[in-house]
Order: sequence, then structure tokens, then C-alpha cells
Amino acid sequence: MTCSLPADSPLAKLWRSQRTWVGPSAKERLAILRNAKSVAIVGASPNPARSSYFVGTYLKQSSPYRVYFVNPNATEILGQPAYPDLQSLPEVPDIVDVFRRASDIPSVMDDAIAVGAPTVWVQLGIWNEEAAYYGESKGLTVVMDRCIKVEHARFHGGLHLMGFDTGVISSKRQAR
Repeated sequence: MTCSLPADSPLAKLWRSQRTWVGPSAKERLAILRNAKSVAIVGASPNPARSSYFVGTYLKQSSPYRVYFVNPNATEILGQPAYPDLQSLPEVPDIVDVFRRASDIPSVMDDAIAVGAPTVWVQLGIWNEEAAYYGESKGLTVVMDRCIKVEHARFHGGLHLMGFDTGVISSKRQAR
């Protein structure tokens, strides 16, 4: 948390009791993003109002990743085929980015393990601590409650640390 809470406050007790898992550090997340070549967005939506659509648009336009959309109820998203599951993808994704309910995360972890994906990245606002521990116990790298778009933009000069567009145009080559 970024603010201090009295140790005896109900919110501090709730926060501590619900969140003991700690994911990769900022340097480790940067390494994950730098080493990845492909991202599968599980729970991708063809609806432009959904955050998965926005993230998919950003990754296609502003990253070097091969982006795959996984949604059994869609045939096409952003002009690309949508796949019914991870097993149907043409390659094993380096990152499985998850836009599903917290209760669905364990089954997505199982699917990622089954195809051999090394990393499961669970989007901002989604938390399932038991699934994170489970995924790690099976050899997955797990990032949870973080937006891959925000992290990519932050690490590559597109965002200020507070999450705002810096507006800076630089002639310096950005590390990938």
C-alpha cells in the first residue's frame, strides 16, 4: 500500500489477512516483458468498451509482441482470429494475460501449465492468492493485480510513474 494505515484499523487488518502473496519485483516484471515474444489475452472481448479490448489494441500497436485473443464466444477481435482456448493457439504464448473472474484463475493456470506457457499475468483488480501459490508451485511465473499495458508503457517511457502520459518525445532508443 502507498499510504500508512493504523495497524489496528479494520482496513489494515483486512488487507494483511487477504494478501500475503508477493509477486515479481519491478525489475523482474521488466525482464518478463523484455523476454516475451508473444502474449495470449484470455477473456479478450470484441467490445471496444472492455479493458481487454483496449489492452489488446495497445499491445498490437505499441509493442513487438505477437498478440493472440482467446475467447470461445468470438470469432474475430481487432481483425485477428479469436481462439477458443490456449490449446488452439498456433504457438505457446510467453505470457498468458488473464481478463477473467478471480474464481476462474485456477482453471486458466491449469490451461497455461498444460500448454507450457511460462507466465500467467492476471490483470489489475483481479486477485486470487491461492491460484498464485498454486501456479508458482507448478513452475509458473505469476504476476497478479497489475495491468500489462500500464507496466509495458511505464517501463518503455510511455507513462510517468504515477500512470500519466509523460508527453515526452525522445531521440533515445528505448530498451525493449
